[in-house]
Amino acid sequence: MSTVVRCALTETKNVYPMPERVAEIARLADHLDDIRAANVAHHLDLIAAASDRGVGVIGLGELFPAPYFALGRDPMWHALAEDARTGPTVSALSAAANTHSMVIIAPIYELCAQSGQRFNTAVVIDERGEVLGCYRKSHIPCGENEQGSFDEPFYYDRSDGNAYAGTANISKNRFFPVFETTRGRIGVATCYDRHFDGVMRTLAQQGAELVFSPAVTFGDKSERMWALEFPVDAARHSLFIGGSNRRGSEAPWHQEYFGGSYFCGPNGRLPCMSDHPHLIISDVDLAVLREPDRSGWDLPRDRRPTIYD
Repeated sequence: MSTVVRCALTETKNVYPMPERVAEIARLADHLDDIRAANVAHHLDLIAAASDRGVGVIGLGELFPAPYFALGRDPMWHALAEDARTGPTVSALSAAANTHSMVIIAPIYELCAQSGQRFNTAVVIDERGEVLGCYRKSHIPCGENEQGSFDEPFYYDRSDGNAYAGTANISKNRFFPVFETTRGRIGVATCYDRHFDGVMRTLAQQGAELVFSPAVTFGDKSERMWALEFPVDAARHSLFIGGSNRRGSEAPWHQEYFGGSYFCGPNGRLPCMSDHPHLIISDVDLAVLREPDRSGWDLPRDRRPTIYD
């Protein structure tokens, strides 16, 4: 049985026509469903294109059904949040997963029916269209850099550890689920999460083989670290990691996102096989994770947790 999984990431941006000026955003209040529908349709096309190229698992971008609205504070966007199991986005993607026999990682803006809270949530859907569970973003940034500012806490809460995880979850850590799928054991670390040193280690300890890190990120330091963090974490923790970032500028904020999406593993970056402008495709050989480390290291064996803070 082959241990090679063909994986894809999307690298794109909002496709709904937006006003050119922030002052004009209010006119979109009655068009939030249209914004979502346009972006979901765009991603359904990307999923179909990935299927044509033999992809078995695809990770979509952070908050893909909308423009990245956290560059300012506008309560209008709260109404875009939806149910992570029965909402329109997940319903459409579940049908696509079943049609294409593809595992889909779908980061959406979640409205929790039980608590009324909103979360930045990645939904993991198996190849039959079943929602295996969800991961809620754990670390929520607020700040500014040389290019712009971001205020995510205005829109959603940090994970409460209570997202639906389902029976496919093999993790004992309720904040970091790991899902047993037909394409491997999958975890998620969303955007800002990737900077925190315990995240990838925890996912690896809980059994993850492949971690998807959907992001909307910009700025000089972020771009520099984007190229460094994933390969180091993949080598340290014996993981495959796929980082997906937006590419291009979205009106009316006109913030440029640098893209740079890629897959890497314990032995470095993986070749991109894609001929599609919005898809990053690589073959991931999970058997590598069961081989002795080329370096001769055994970091889990030799770690001394009692001497660290």
